[in-house]
Amino acid sequence: MALTGGIGSGKSEALDAFARCGAAVLSSDEVVHDLYGDPEVVDAVVRRFGPSVIGGDGRLDRRALGALAFAEPDGIAFLERLLHPLVEDRRRAWAGAQRRRRPPPPLLVCEVPLLFEGGGEVRFDAVLVVSASDAIRRSRVEARGQRFAERGDRQLPEEEKRARADRWFMNDGPLEALAGWVAERFREYAGVPCGHAPG
Repeated sequence: MALTGGIGSGKSEALDAFARCGAAVLSSDEVVHDLYGDPEVVDAVVRRFGPSVIGGDGRLDRRALGALAFAEPDGIAFLERLLHPLVEDRRRAWAGAQRRRRPPPPLLVCEVPLLFEGGGEVRFDAVLVVSASDAIRRSRVEARGQRFAERGDRQLPEEEKRARADRWFMNDGPLEALAGWVAERFREYAGVPCGHAPG
């Protein structure tokens, strides 16, 4: 199952709630973070954007890279071409390993921020969307020091994501409401109550 939504919608909180219910979860953002430690990926990024993307600790500076990638023509597209196939390889390997567990997890949930934008929905049995109003999403994004417009403008409108989802939730309220919705979806798709997964 895929979990997606616009920036600032609350995908990470929803993924954490699925994990608490007993689902096996994978965050594409965490996979990307891990890939930025791969020497071949780092070399490709430095060749494209220059040595200023390496921080004082000798590691890739994601904030500096993000600023350059958004500023340069084709910068984000380059990163997507580089990373998306690698993320998909990791996802497939992870899903295979989860299915070999005994007992297997009752539900596999992958958080994929640009799912629809990249045509990735065809790889999943179901798609859940966590949505929120633009004002709420903007306030969440800016509270963590990011620019809402440059990231949000690259994503499909929230209405389109909701229209293409199997299930969706408007996450403008408290986290307890989101957790309740996740528990309902876990029961629906896993066939067991949240927190009652076997094993």
